[in-house]
Amino acid sequence: MKELASERRRFGYRRLHILLKREGWEMNWKKLYRLYREEGLTVRKRGGRKRAIGTRAPMAIPQGPNQRWSLDFAADALANGRRFRILFVIDDFSRECLATVVDTSISGIRVARELDRIAEIRGYPCMVVSDNGTELISNAMLKWHEDRQVEWHYIAPGQPMQNGLVESFNGRLRDECLNEHLFPTLRHARHLIAAWRDDYNHHRPHSSLDGLTPREYHQRTRVDQALNRANL
Repeated sequence: MKELASERRRFGYRRLHILLKREGWEMNWKKLYRLYREEGLTVRKRGGRKRAIGTRAPMAIPQGPNQRWSLDFAADALANGRRFRILFVIDDFSRECLATVVDTSISGIRVARELDRIAEIRGYPCMVVSDNGTELISNAMLKWHEDRQVEWHYIAPGQPMQNGLVESFNGRLRDECLNEHLFPTLRHARHLIAAWRDDYNHHRPHSSLDGLTPREYHQRTRVDQALNRANL
């Protein structure tokens, strides 16, 4: 447990319990929690900036992959102080992170190109959800979703929790990756963020997916859908 906790310093006892079970360690979660507390492994919450509080308007949860994507930006800085941005795209159903694009500047044209790149592999979604960022209301983006016939939903200004899934992912990315590393170069940042994305999709248990990883949940859904079609 101590070894896992040192490798994944921002994981709480619930996720550590899942990882231990995967490795064959059977232990009552109450006992694990007691040991977790005794060893001083409790994750301390980091202070964050105050966010706008308003009426929440959550959308219906999609019932299958590719029905709805969400995208947003995060920002950080290299060791020399140079700022960079991260565009990330997630599938709201499986919580898979479909892309993390790291660069010093990301225009609306670049966003459109990256969405097309994802769609070459997965197909286009029914809907994309985002805030009203400058890049996302540009002529390039308006033309993209009109030409691709993809519905685009903009959340209300100052209401980030209208798309709580992408806000949750943003928090995990910052807590488990950006705040854990110093990035000497942009290339180094791209490498570490890509590695974290791979771990997030394929190894990190997700509490809202019954402890499955996003990829496991996606694959299980495909199997279930195939069985349902076979039984029709």
